[in-house]
Amino acid sequence: MHSKRSCGILLHPTSLPGEEPIGTLGLEAFKFIDTLYDLGVSWWQMLPLNPPSCCNSPYAAFSAFAGNPLLVDLATLAAEGDLPHQSYSATSPGRVDFELCVAYKDTALHQAAARFFAAGHSERMESFWHFCDTTPWLHQYALFMALQKKYRGKPWWNWPKQVALITPKMSEKLSVECGTEIGAQKYIQWQFYRQWNNVKEYATARGIGLIGDIPIFVARNSADVWCNRSLFLLDEAGKPTVVAGVPPDYFSKTGQLWGNPLYDWGVLEQRGFDWWRERFRWMCNQFDTVRVDHFRGFEAAWHVPAAHKTAAKGEWSAGPGARLFETLQSELGVLPLIAEDLGVITPEVEALRDNFKFPGMKILQFAFNSGPDNSYLPHNHCRRSVVYIGTHDNDTAAGWYAGLTEQEQQGVNDYLGDISSDPVLGLLRATCMSVADLAVVSLQDLLGLGAEGRMNIPGEAFGNWEWRFTREMLSADKLARFRELLTLYGRCCRR
Repeated sequence: MHSKRSCGILLHPTSLPGEEPIGTLGLEAFKFIDTLYDLGVSWWQMLPLNPPSCCNSPYAAFSAFAGNPLLVDLATLAAEGDLPHQSYSATSPGRVDFELCVAYKDTALHQAAARFFAAGHSERMESFWHFCDTTPWLHQYALFMALQKKYRGKPWWNWPKQVALITPKMSEKLSVECGTEIGAQKYIQWQFYRQWNNVKEYATARGIGLIGDIPIFVARNSADVWCNRSLFLLDEAGKPTVVAGVPPDYFSKTGQLWGNPLYDWGVLEQRGFDWWRERFRWMCNQFDTVRVDHFRGFEAAWHVPAAHKTAAKGEWSAGPGARLFETLQSELGVLPLIAEDLGVITPEVEALRDNFKFPGMKILQFAFNSGPDNSYLPHNHCRRSVVYIGTHDNDTAAGWYAGLTEQEQQGVNDYLGDISSDPVLGLLRATCMSVADLAVVSLQDLLGLGAEGRMNIPGEAFGNWEWRFTREMLSADKLARFRELLTLYGRCCRR
């Protein structure tokens, strides 16, 4: 899948520049693809594109299928006649202003939907109805979001019981009652995927592959759990009996308690893994390659009793393992996946990854703390893997190096040569030099940014996911230096 040496850039679309207070799928997305083309980069990797349900995190979404309405470009809607032409100026171009964006964008998108439906029959209307007829998850998602609005943002388990524990008959009744809002939600998704498909087609034409991200778990307050309670380990009232997390380790004495509901793999397997088949089919249609977050959960996941306050006293519970991926391959063919194989990785997890020839991940920031056998050190890398300086959860290269003790910095320098005068260049060089078939670099590291460019700090609820770049940051010198590295180490796809 990635057998030819290549390079990708990690950047979430919310971080794109532009007039709106958040990056969108508009003009700047196409300009960024042009920048990747000029650099000789082959891949654009991004975080999940789903609508955030909590703390603006793309990993906690209202739906595993729907697109984030905040990414819909309003200037494009205006050009199509669904909105009046006006300026959508960003108040802080260097940060995403989620509070401002959510408030005004919801209003604008609903105005656009109303104007679209008022226009009556057209070719665009036929396209809209075709999208509705061919998108299986759309109606239940639209109903769920309509009810979110009706009940003022309360999670579904705090809705009236007959609505929370939805039945087909009640679903039909509510669909009539909430028809206008359901129509608006479907319009927003139609526009999102029209704009996304235009971006994907342009990237394909320029030889740029798109790498998506599929979190293994879904948020409890999501259309997926609300509509499919039987697929999760819930009691009769819809409350989780166990929740997801990871056990205690070097970084946390009590582990990490994520709180996501866990799957009833027995029920899913009886149904031929139908929900997962649809999820992977949808993702593989939207992206050329998909990174699977917390891959090890398919072999076994850490189950924590729902009443517990920490993840310390959970237990490993077996997942579907090879049976799921055999089912997926029989229907979808060779799966273009990257296994996020970080954390507590056992020989069984490695065997599952290697049996299906999924490349794993190598993180340089994890490499320099445990001697020469550390699998993240470049001399231990293998070709079928993807090398990163850090993930979206890590500090930038500059911020990480600056935060090391003097002794730790010396250990990095002993291995890589003295990189103290320009640690970012040294880490970029090590990444590009790796034998891993694919090297992925965050745009923040390409630009040499410090901790101010960090995307996420795990465990902190606020202030994350806000970083944006400006066009002025893309200096010719930095871009030329990076292209030279790609050329030197055989990763430049256009010479």
